[in-house]
Amino acid sequence: MAKTKPGKDLDSYTIRGTNKVVRPGDAVLMRPADSDKQPYVARLEKIQADHRNNVKVHVRWYYRPEESLGGRRQFHGAKELFLSDHFDIQSANTIEGKCTVHSFKNYTKLENVGADDYFCRFEYKAATGGFTPDRVAVYCKCEMPYNPDDLMVQCDECKDWFHPSCMGMTIEAAKKLDHFLCSDCSSVDDSKRSLNSFPLSPSVDVKEVEPKRRKR
Repeated sequence: MAKTKPGKDLDSYTIRGTNKVVRPGDAVLMRPADSDKQPYVARLEKIQADHRNNVKVHVRWYYRPEESLGGRRQFHGAKELFLSDHFDIQSANTIEGKCTVHSFKNYTKLENVGADDYFCRFEYKAATGGFTPDRVAVYCKCEMPYNPDDLMVQCDECKDWFHPSCMGMTIEAAKKLDHFLCSDCSSVDDSKRSLNSFPLSPSVDVKEVEPKRRKR
């Protein structure tokens, strides 16, 4: 039996039909088998060429909230991704473009969010639906984690953040505020609220599921 020659590691790859260069560590958009779907997002781990000069990429997939076992939830941002433990090998020809996956902190500081800007604040276990971290801070009376797509206003006294709708305000009115006190701080009977956290991972055993992506 003939031995398979090991692939040659490449430092970079030029996306076919473009002058864009990607390297290990970059986030890329990958063409799905179904043209009606959004591009998949992956992190390049390694680029290799075989003895016939066919280029393959080793990737670690990002999942969108709707692709996770728990589905999309109210606090998930429109550009949010989860870095999964799902690794794969794909043809480099399936790379459509390059994108940027920001940390959650850096994403919230962007003045303008472009089409190729995403953010990630959780790692995701594809088989079990578990998250790391599995609990996050909550805000507002609704006690939900922060969604960077939603406007929030900060109380001048307790420094907590609130959704205008939860405080009976319109977004337009909230934008005009110079000062704001939440209902607790403006109340005569002011009481301290306990700090809570929001569970993310399933609390029950979940059967193992097959990855959605197919090798190409």
